[in-house]
Order: sequence, then C-alpha cells, then structure tokens
Amino acid sequence: MIEVHNLSKSYNSTQVLNIPSLDIPKGQSFGLVGNNGAGKTTFFSLLLDLIQPTTGNIKNKQVVVNESEDWKPFTSSFIDESFLIGYLTAEEYFYFIGELRGQTKADVDTLLNGFEDFFHGEILQQKKYLRDLSKGNQKKAGIVASFIGNPEVVILDEPFANLDPTTQIRLKQIIKDLAQTKGVTVLVSSHDLIHVTEVCERIVLLDKGEVVRDMMTSEATLQELETYFAR
Repeated sequence: MIEVHNLSKSYNSTQVLNIPSLDIPKGQSFGLVGNNGAGKTTFFSLLLDLIQPTTGNIKNKQVVVNESEDWKPFTSSFIDESFLIGYLTAEEYFYFIGELRGQTKADVDTLLNGFEDFFHGEILQQKKYLRDLSKGNQKKAGIVASFIGNPEVVILDEPFANLDPTTQIRLKQIIKDLAQTKGVTVLVSSHDLIHVTEVCERIVLLDKGEVVRDMMTSEATLQELETYFAR
C-alpha cells in the first residue's frame, strides 16, 4: 500500500530523516514511535506532500505522492488543530469535509451517528465554533472528520493526546476495527508506548531520523521499547 524508496529530508546540511526502504501493507495498523526530533512528523509531512523530500519518494497505492495528487481521494489524516477550520461549527466542518470527499449530508450524518459514544454529547448540536471547543473535543472532531468518505489510508499524529481515558479506550477500538474489519491502513504516531502497542500490529522506532527497530507487536514489545528509551 505504502512504499518508501531511498527517502531522506535535510534542512541545509542537517539530515532529519533517512529511510532507505519501508513497506506498509494494506490493512495494517502501523505505529511510529520516537523521541522529539526523531523524524515522525517529518515522515507524515512527506507522506502528505506537505514538504518535499531531499531524495527518494513515497508511493501510496503506486502513486508517487510528491508527483501526483491521485492519492488524495483515498487518503485522510488529522495531524493537529491546524487541520480544522475554527470559525465553523462541528456540523459545518463535517459537511464541508464530506462535500470535498463526494459525500452527501445524509452520508455524513450516517457516519456521525456511529460516533455518538465517542463524542459523549460534547461535539454536535452545541452551537459552538470549533475554535471554542476544548483541545480534546477539537481532536475528537478532527479524528472523526478523517474517517469521512471511506478512506483507504488514515494518518493520525498523536491521536491520544488531550483525550480523557474513556475516549482513549474507544479510539483504540475504532482504530483496531478500521484495520481488522474494514481493511483500512492506519498510521499512528504516539509518545504513549502503552497505547501504541495496544492498538498497532506493527511498530517502527525512529531515532535521529533513522529506523532502529521494526517489529510486529507481541507481549514483549512494550518492554523492549521501554528498555530502549530508558537507556
């Protein structure tokens, strides 16, 4: 589904990412972990064509992302609150995203109905602009918006941050269902090692822009990651 070829990113003479090869198959829940500055956000930015690679490329369903926009109809993401439109209400934002993705209001409403527990009565019909919601509720809105239009690839950067424990548990189940039941390729970046090992079947550890671990999740994975970061 996603193929990385000789990918690197440098700013002036400083290299911040160097991944010679990486393949992420369709339907995999893929976790990306690392300390600040490890290259996680850089990788996602390259995958979303927000920045240009210094060398190499990323293919998303055989489409080179920095050469064509043909990957956009089947790829969705929520990186941070800058993806939101603050002067819209949640409903207006969801319908706007739906229109961009060829969905009717009825299509969007059907999807939203499945997230009533996730919203916990704090998002819809509140007559609030997105900018006036709490950080956690802004994140909920952005995450659910990334599911509109039946994407084949969903990219989430630090999705568990600012969420209460109940919502974190629900989100983990949502991510698992997307990958296991619907065959969606889900990429998650997180500083929370417990959450990422619970939700992702594969985890890649970045350090100073390079892959230092690439592991299928097992009972030993959390301990291995904790040992690495405790060095």
